[in-house]
Amino acid sequence: MTLDRRTLIGSLATMGALSPFLALESAMAQVTADPAAKAADAHMKLMSVPGLVMHGNEQVVMLLYPGFTALDLVGPHYFFASMMGARVHLVSTGADLAPVPSDLGLAIQPTMTLAQAPRDPTVVFVPGGTTGTLDAAEDPALRRYLRDASARAQTVVSVCTGALVLGAAGLLRGRRATSHWVARDTLAHFGATPVDARVVTDGKIVTGAGVSAGLDLGVAMVAQLRGRPYAEAIMLQAEYHPEPPFPGGTPTTTPAPIAGPMRDMFAPFVDRALRLPVDP
Repeated sequence: MTLDRRTLIGSLATMGALSPFLALESAMAQVTADPAAKAADAHMKLMSVPGLVMHGNEQVVMLLYPGFTALDLVGPHYFFASMMGARVHLVSTGADLAPVPSDLGLAIQPTMTLAQAPRDPTVVFVPGGTTGTLDAAEDPALRRYLRDASARAQTVVSVCTGALVLGAAGLLRGRRATSHWVARDTLAHFGATPVDARVVTDGKIVTGAGVSAGLDLGVAMVAQLRGRPYAEAIMLQAEYHPEPPFPGGTPTTTPAPIAGPMRDMFAPFVDRALRLPVDP
């Protein structure tokens, strides 16, 4: 007589021979029986963590102008967009919804124009770049928008040389701020106190250093808006635990034969940044 697997296991179980294996099989069955129920239970457990705000309704405006640096925007965007209930608006400074090209050719599709942007945003975000950023800082309409939005926004944020746009709009006067190492000292031109740090918060103004610091800033902003436990959860989701293959990334940790020429290559950018207008 042929026994199927279920019958065989049942027969052996009556003799106690497979009780450890049956216990394991039963546990695995419970784990895989209803993944949706398990996920819902996990959601409830996270909601019970002290200091964690799971749901919100933040309105995040992330500005797009031709020539922005994509990673300045995409890193923080990941963290903002991972907040449950938040609405992230990719806002073009142009007249239409044509894709906006970054400085290295990666185009991002905006979701609205400045004219359509929320009147009372929770966060206004400005990415950096090089020539495109200087052009943006010279745009009176963009500076006017930033001054108007900053009066009602909870937080105004920049990454990298995006701080120059905030400075030109008159938003850094009397504040501590940071930027890419190339442009950090130029912040004094806008009445700010330059700070050598990855993320600097002064009142409602939050500035991040160069490019990769946008990830640090994204984490800091989630912690500010939803609590540190929520930020820790998104850090884990992103597996944000950087380990560069070798030291570098700052003028002091980069060999002088590389750091010196790199600094000098940006001399025209710095010269033009120091001639930007500054709104009252």
